[in-house]
Amino acid sequence: MSERVEIFEVGPRDGLQNEKRDIPVAEKVALVDCLSRAGFSRIEVASFVSPKWVPQMAGSGGVLAGITKAKGVRYAALTPNMQGYEAALGARADEIAIFASASEAFSKANVNATIAESLERFAPILEAARHIDLPVRGYVSCVTDCPFEGAVAPEQVAKVADQLFAMGCYEISLGDTIGQGRPDSIAKMLLAVKEHVPVTRIAGHYHDTAGRAIDNIDASLALGVRVFDASVGGLGGCPYAPGAAGNVATEAVEAHLARLGYETGLDAAVLAKAAAMAKAMRS
Repeated sequence: MSERVEIFEVGPRDGLQNEKRDIPVAEKVALVDCLSRAGFSRIEVASFVSPKWVPQMAGSGGVLAGITKAKGVRYAALTPNMQGYEAALGARADEIAIFASASEAFSKANVNATIAESLERFAPILEAARHIDLPVRGYVSCVTDCPFEGAVAPEQVAKVADQLFAMGCYEISLGDTIGQGRPDSIAKMLLAVKEHVPVTRIAGHYHDTAGRAIDNIDASLALGVRVFDASVGGLGGCPYAPGAAGNVATEAVEAHLARLGYETGLDAAVLAKAAAMAKAMRS
């Protein structure tokens, strides 16, 4: 039996947050429903951030209300603060996600807070989630390079990942936000993080800006990582990372993993339909 690798689908959230066209909630719902039929275990569909900062996510509550939830699929929402947490709870998200940066400059640009301040803001969210057994995933951005500071020390990434894990995040997703990571820098970063967080609780989130996401996935597979974030149709990136469009396409990751002999549990034909829908949404 082949070894399983999970692809965590982030397209409906991380992918669409950058699109300039005001995408109707119905289109987003249709995309999520198609993805639900593709065989994912987890799909990130919403972000309860201020619509002032990320207008594309204004309909997040409507998306969660409108989708047909499939058995065995958890639908996730990004929650930057307690207000977002309450909104996600009201919309019946199955899990939530919080995000921190490994770079002080990026943290300031993205959330207008130091890394320490941003982690303090998340403490009440994790406390509240723990009381109702709501899973919380932690994102770390700029794990190899920052658009403002350049190279980021692996030890700094490990420190932030360790703090998020200790606070109660069940999985830490390590993001190469501007897509400048290389297999060697990804490996050094992972070796540092693995000293603090079990590899079974680590996910790789690699952007393909420089065309190296698949190589970075290979480097991560070699070190035992078995969960990777990807965005159907290669949609999007971070709106606060200059020039960093380029999430790696889910269908490309699935095809690559299949060639290597890994089992993803995904239906490639349904995934291709979802990718076509996602590409049609592009502005």
